[in-house]
Amino acid sequence: MVQARRARGWWPVLAAGGLGLAALAQAAPQAPASDPADVFLSAREDHRRLMDLLHIEELRPGADGRNAQAPNAANYDEARANPFPVLPDPLVLRNGQKVGTAAVWWKQRRPEIVEDFDREVYGRVPRPEPKVTWRVEATLREADGLIPVLTRRLVGHVEDGGARVMPVDIPVRLTLPAQAQGRVPVILHFAFPPFPGAPPEPAPTWRAQVLGKGWGYAEVMPTDIQPDSGDGLQKGVIGLANGARPRGLEDWGALRAWAWGASRILDYLETDPGVDAKRVAVAGLSRYGKAALVAMAYDQRFALGLIGSSGEGGAKLHRRRFGELVENVAGAGEYHWMAGNFLKYAGPLTAGDLPVDAHELIALCAPRPVFVSCGANEGGWVDARGMFLAAAAAGPVYRLLGQRDLGTSEMPPVGAGLLEGALAWRQHEGGHTLGPNWPFFLGYAERWLTAPAGKP
Repeated sequence: MVQARRARGWWPVLAAGGLGLAALAQAAPQAPASDPADVFLSAREDHRRLMDLLHIEELRPGADGRNAQAPNAANYDEARANPFPVLPDPLVLRNGQKVGTAAVWWKQRRPEIVEDFDREVYGRVPRPEPKVTWRVEATLREADGLIPVLTRRLVGHVEDGGARVMPVDIPVRLTLPAQAQGRVPVILHFAFPPFPGAPPEPAPTWRAQVLGKGWGYAEVMPTDIQPDSGDGLQKGVIGLANGARPRGLEDWGALRAWAWGASRILDYLETDPGVDAKRVAVAGLSRYGKAALVAMAYDQRFALGLIGSSGEGGAKLHRRRFGELVENVAGAGEYHWMAGNFLKYAGPLTAGDLPVDAHELIALCAPRPVFVSCGANEGGWVDARGMFLAAAAAGPVYRLLGQRDLGTSEMPPVGAGLLEGALAWRQHEGGHTLGPNWPFFLGYAERWLTAPAGKP
């Protein structure tokens, strides 16, 4: 049952929009209509509402990665992994004409691809966008091991425009080497909250490795930008921008909101006297690897991306039926990452009907460097091969724009990186972590972040 925040009656528009609550609406007392912002939906209620708006009765179940005997058990058989082997061509316009020049890519084809991702996959950022004002709450002189650092504690306040929504403040921790001469490159990292009982990161930590290059790093927890649940879609920056009302079918999901938050942090970094804002990389793991790739694709100011184990909804080809599927992400547990329209592709449409795929998301990053990373011991759920194939299929766009791609369509063995081009790939020997790939990423990044823009 939909729960009203105030006892001012049901919001008729929600029921009429397809919540499946017609009988409830008829039985409810006829009270003055409440504002949509007074009705807060659970994830399942909101998921059902979107299905009704799309006139979908049911979705196909996602893959079950825990029970190999289940009817919908996850597939890990390459022979059954490619029911939709033909990918959309990133260098063919909607009118069928081939893209032959960089000018046509930038003026025509790239905007077409962005529009498809906006409408069908990640959703649109509202116009006008929410405004963020930044303040430095403290500047601390600290030490990371033997390295003296300056740490700024930042807070970005998202202006609410008078909406009746909990305020959104985005805490960010920016750490720079204290003895740096001039502006330095910065790694912007999407951070998970600390897990109780988690083992400490082996030394040297990724932070120490970054500082060892003479660079800085910034950390943000994406859930401070937007909650990671369907229950939270009427909160965070999405709820704030929507006046706490439920989303439309093309409105942004959490991945796009997290990426938008990264761009707002970059706005601040452009004003910081210690940061070279033209040398800012964005990094993330798992769902935050997805967000890092979306940020890189949509904001051309990011110089470089480290995309870790991003899987479905990130660097993995949607059309692959291996490990996690479109149907998983479209389900009630993860749908909040995406636009409402994405649900269509879990029923009645299929991944093969998507107008775009992950290789085109990677292609939107071109010609800037992208390092796609994953671990060998992740159970196949994130589909390492699917991510590799997407990176390889983005290659023609990189070549068109004058950069080197992976150089092969053959996936190398674990531990053998492809690190010479703007597109880079490495599968490390560990599990669901960036850890073992940090030294390789930083060595790769050094060729770009300490060189003239766009040239290794």
